[in-house]
Order: sequence, then structure tokens, then C-alpha cells
Amino acid sequence: MKIIYFGTPDFAVPSFQALIESGEDVVSVVTQPDKVKGRGHKLSLPPVKELAISKGIRVLQPSGIRTPEFFDEIAGLAPDIVVVVAYGKIIPSSLLKLPPLGCVNVHASLLPQYRGAAPIQWALINGDEKTGVTTMFMDEGMDTGDILLKEEVKIEEEDNAYTLSLRLSHVGASLLVKTLEGIKDKLIRPVPQSGKPTFAPPLKKETGRINWSLSAREISNLIRGTYPWPGACCYLNGEKINIIKAKVVPHDNKGIAGKIEGISNDDIFVSTGSGTLAVSEVKPEGKKIMPASAFMHGRHLKEGASFDTL
Repeated sequence: MKIIYFGTPDFAVPSFQALIESGEDVVSVVTQPDKVKGRGHKLSLPPVKELAISKGIRVLQPSGIRTPEFFDEIAGLAPDIVVVVAYGKIIPSSLLKLPPLGCVNVHASLLPQYRGAAPIQWALINGDEKTGVTTMFMDEGMDTGDILLKEEVKIEEEDNAYTLSLRLSHVGASLLVKTLEGIKDKLIRPVPQSGKPTFAPPLKKETGRINWSLSAREISNLIRGTYPWPGACCYLNGEKINIIKAKVVPHDNKGIAGKIEGISNDDIFVSTGSGTLAVSEVKPEGKKIMPASAFMHGRHLKEGASFDTL
């Protein structure tokens, strides 16, 4: 099949690699424009573009995909099918209707759960025990198309949005190849989504602000779900800190939310609205990740200090 692949970030790379290895004819990649990043203001290429260049595959980076010119360019490539994996923009209906075999999307949830831009993050923030990947035919709605295949994935206690995204990206790659084989062989029957949908809107910087009056489990889930972006942040003596790693532990809790009840060689123990959180790694603003105990000692802070509350 002649395939045009829409994708941008790291999550989209394994699916792209799997398509290439499967022997399908990827005639072009469509990805987001290069971005300036870092203090050196260097131009950063989307990960999908880097792989495409290494494989000699044509790359398109339109600033907008709703122009007649872009439609004509895609139509001229005459794709049999379009594959979309974390491209980053809504595909217009004109493009959805173009390929004769339709547009297939790889989505990192068990649809109709977590329709939207941040399904992995919200599954963690909400404390879910499982998630998965769904392949579907795209329609004009937001992740509302008919389901092709699903695969369930257990969420591990140590998972954060980075590690879970990495695992799901490889599950999605395998599922995509199976999906395309099923479409070619006419062995997959699309099934309309059923059940009450839930939604996963994009994260904002303020999503990661820690409210210490929540339970230790809720705060732990927030830390896991917002790593690496936007990060779970709080303030101690007016200094902004991102908490990188923490876990819920049985510990004496005096009941004052945000109060540091103890410091060990490895952790600091913080009271929450319910339960205690052992914080092991933090990142002060503008600094590198460091052990939480080293942060405390470096600032001569002791038990009894309190994080600022909302």
C-alpha cells in the first residue's frame, strides 16, 4: 500500500519504524515544522523527520494543512491509506476523505476512554490501573471513529508519563502493523465506539501545581502523570521546586498538609491531606535533578519546614 504518515514526537517513531520494516510503501511523511529550542536557540527537528531523512523518505512540514495547495500536494501522491500517530493537529475532512482505504489513527487509550491530546497523562493522574492502545478509522470528531483493534496494557506502580508513553508507543507500533494487515486482507470489521466517553484535554503548566491538602496517593499520581511536562511543582520558602519522584509510605502523619515530618538519607517525608509522601528526587528551578535530602541539607532546612499551600 502507498502510505502517507502523519506524526511528530518520539511516540510516533516506533510506529513509523514498524511501517518501514513491514515493507509498506511510505511515500511521504508529514510532520510539524522544526522548532527553536534551548538556551542556544538551536533548530530542533521532529523525531519523525530525523528517521525519515535517515531512510530517504520525503518530508513535508506545512505550517498549515488546510490550504488547497497542501491538499493538492497530498492528492498528487495518491496514497491508498493515511496513517496518523500523534501528529499534533486536527486533520481536515478533505484529507480524511482522500485515501480510498481511509485514515487510520493510533491512539494511546482504550477508546472511548480518554479522547483527546493527553490520554497517557490523565490515566496516570486519575490513578488508573490499566490503559492501552486503540487503532481506529478517523472521522471528523475528536477520537470518535470506528475501532479497528485494541490492546490493553497494565500501568505499573513505578510508571510515569515518560515510561508509560515509551511502552505504549511500541504496543501501538505492533498494533498498527496488525491493523494494516487486517485492512488489506479484509479481516477486520470496524466497530462503532460504545460506552460513555471520557476526555483527556491538553495539560497546562498549572495542571502540575501540587495541592498538599489532597491525599498522598493523589499527589503521587499527579507527579507521575505530569513528568516530564509540565512537572509537578510546589514552593518551599518561596523557591519553586519540581518534585520528580515520590511514593506513598506508611509514616507518622501529624496532619498538617505540606509539613516535612522527617528526613532520611534517601527521602523527605511530607504530610498530606491523607497519608504521607516520601519525596526522593526534586528539581529546583534552573537547577539539575537532585536527591530531596541533599536539597534540604543544602538549604539548611530541617524537619518542621512546610511547603507553601495553595
